[in-house]
This record gives sequence, structure tokens and C-alpha cells, in this order.
Amino acid sequence: MMKIKPIITAISIAAVSASVAALAAPADSTRTLPVRTADAMPGLAKKVSLNVQENRSRSDGAATVQLNTEKAKPVDSMNQLINNKQEANQNVPAPAADNMSAAELTRKDEQADRNDDISEGQAVAAPSDLSSIDSSDPLAFELPESEKRQDFSDDPTIKNIEDKDGKKHTTLNLSNYAKQVNGAVWSPNMKVNSAMTIKMQALLDWNHASPGPIDGGWGMNSKKALVNFQTMKGLPATGKMDQKTWNALIKNIPANKPVLVTYTLTADDINTNFATTPSGSEAKSKMKGLYYQDIKEMLGERFHMDVRYLDKLNKNKKYAVGETITVLNTRDKLNQRINRVVANKADKTLYAYNGDKLVATYPTTVGSDATPSPKGTFKIINKVKMPWYKSTVGEGAQKKVHMIAPGPNNPVGVVWMGLSKPSYGLHGSPVPEGISRQGSAGCVRLTNWDVLEVYANIENGAVVELQ
Repeated sequence: MMKIKPIITAISIAAVSASVAALAAPADSTRTLPVRTADAMPGLAKKVSLNVQENRSRSDGAATVQLNTEKAKPVDSMNQLINNKQEANQNVPAPAADNMSAAELTRKDEQADRNDDISEGQAVAAPSDLSSIDSSDPLAFELPESEKRQDFSDDPTIKNIEDKDGKKHTTLNLSNYAKQVNGAVWSPNMKVNSAMTIKMQALLDWNHASPGPIDGGWGMNSKKALVNFQTMKGLPATGKMDQKTWNALIKNIPANKPVLVTYTLTADDINTNFATTPSGSEAKSKMKGLYYQDIKEMLGERFHMDVRYLDKLNKNKKYAVGETITVLNTRDKLNQRINRVVANKADKTLYAYNGDKLVATYPTTVGSDATPSPKGTFKIINKVKMPWYKSTVGEGAQKKVHMIAPGPNNPVGVVWMGLSKPSYGLHGSPVPEGISRQGSAGCVRLTNWDVLEVYANIENGAVVELQ
């Protein structure tokens, strides 16, 4: 987390050496980040037994959800786990966020503050000669115009997120829990269990009202997504599920489209570059790329899932070649021109329009109290996939510059879209579960998969309103 608003000048990315040494996938696929392991995941029971007749009485207009703690009949080991956790946590308040408690989020942000030494930064093109950087001047580096136009759309990281070719899904060997999710149908006055919660999150994702990382919980981003979907369809934005909302959710979705599917891991999946992201700009600058830290993080982004929910679905899996895992069946391409976006800080939402028609919404982080985004109307002036990041550390004579390589764990994620307001832009994030919760250094931050969807449909010159 940056302590001073970064100076970000996005310029089209230049050539990056293709001779990146492949890092072997770790033999032990257990995540090294404690916040993203299955055992650290808050109990599903406190979040997944949702009473769909929520009330929206809060003064800020946000939908609130009443959780029902009535024990449900076990179906398989997943539901047994849910019920056991439910009995143990009946009197525990629901977490403040989809899958991260307020205390957990605070600890994560405080840790980031301690470890992040960046005081300023720029999304930049890759330098042809790192030794040419004047470390005493953070603005000294610039590339010739002829070196600023290379397209990185074929980078493996981008393909991992947005390309389904060769990634065949089936419904063979699904667990009873997954079958229950796929067959879930809403009805008035029902008490929604985890199956319906996941089904609703998936339907919102499929309709491009993004709930962020899908996690089996009904927190802030899921509530916003339901309200935003109702707005998109011209329905009363009550935040409550009703028959008209359900009908609209399933209207353009094939009746037999499964929510949870099985996926067989390939050699390409296992042999992807993985590396633990170090703390501090100098250590990051020595990395060949800010890769995924492990295969679970990669699969989480590919399938729009919180890694902890991926863990819950795939207990005791080794993530080896040929192994079958259960994942979310993600949305199809938007295929809608976006010529205007509105980033609303109060709503923590990015609204995407084609003319006057709202075509998609995404949870977002818009600045922070310390580094607020400017209010006003601007334009997209450039779009960059897989940007480098030029990090400035220290002040005065101690000021140094470190070039941080592209990757999903780069400070601006996998995409940068610069605004006509210098230093500001729309970009991805290395921490998808923190979207709408952590602050940004004045810019508009989205999950990597959501920002790629915007990137694919927006053009230079599109209007960006910061509210």
C-alpha cells in the first residue's frame, strides 16, 4: 500500500525479453500466504445461509442481509462441514466482508504498510537498458516513441485469465454439493443455503454485474452486484431477490449451464512460472516477473474464485497433471462497446456504459482518504497490458528507482489504462479479495479479470467520470 500518491504516467508497453527463465512449480502446492489458505477461511455457515428477503433500511442505501442459522440437512462432506461450522458459530456475527473479517483485513493492510517502501511510482514501458536509469531522478527514464507500441496480448498471464481454449470443462464426477449448486432454483420465501448463494453469485458474474471473487459468502460486493444488476435491468434496486429479479438473471442463460464444473489440470498449468512475491521494491525489482505465487492463485483468477473457496471445494487435492478439480464456470465475453465509465467512490463501483445503456458493473477501489481521486470528467488516453512499474523509494539524496517487472502481482496488476488527468488511471490489482476494501493511491483499481473485460471493450477517448 503506497503512502504517497503515485505519479503514474502510462505509456504503451515496449519489448520485454522472451527469454524469461521458467521457474518450476513447487512440489508442495500449499499456499505460503496464511490469509489465503483454506484453514484461514471464515466459516461458510455464517455467510451462506442467506435469507433472501433482505431489508434495505440502512441510511447509506446498501442492502443488508439477515443470516439464518437453522441447521440444514447434510448432503455430502461439504454440507456436513458447513453444518458443523454452523453449530460452532451460531452466535458469531457475520464477517464485515465477503470472505475476510475486518480484523483480518486490517492486519493484512498493516502488514502491507510495513513492507511497502514505495513512495512514488509510474507504470512504464520496459527499459532496454536498466543501467541507463538515473536512480537519483524518478522522472529521468523515457523511451523513444518507436519502442512504445508492442502488444503483450499473447502473454501467458493474460491467457491464463481470459482464454478458455484448451481448458475443457465437464460435469463428470461432480460431488453432491456441486450438483446441488447446479440444480438450485430460487423460490419466494426460501431459506437460501450455500448452493443458492453460489448460484446467485455465478448468475451475477454471468450477467456482468461482477461480485468480485466468488466465495460462497454474501458480503459487500455480492450485495452491490445484486443492486447493480437490478439497475441494469430497470428493476427496483431493492437489493432483495424476487421473482422478477430471478427471471431476469436466468433469462439469457442456457437452462443447462452448470455453475460448478470439473476441470482437468494440464502440463501447461503445472509448468506455469510461479514465484513468491517478495516485500520491498528492491527485492521485487530483482524478479524476472511478478508471477502468480502458486497454482491456486492462478486458478483463482482464471475462474473468478476466492482461493479459500477453491480450497474448500478441492480438499486433499495435490494439483498435479491429470488431476480433476472443481471450479466455477465463468462468464462469456461482454461483447459490448464501452464508451463511458463512471467510478463512484461512495458506491465502490465502476459503472460501464454503451451510450446511455448500463452494460456492466464492477466492484472497485477509488482512491483513499489519504490519496483521494480527483473528481471530474476525463478520457482514456492509452491502454497497456502487462505494464512495468517504476517504483521510487526514499526522498532527497536517498531517493532510488527500481524497475518492477510485469505480472499479476505487479502493483498495477495486468492492465493500465491512463487518463487525461496525469498520474491517474484504471488498473488491475495483485489482491483481488481486497477490492472495495483496501485503499488505492488515487486510481481506480479492479480485479485483474474485471479490468481485462473493460480493456477488451473500451477505446482510447472513452469518457471516465470520477465521482
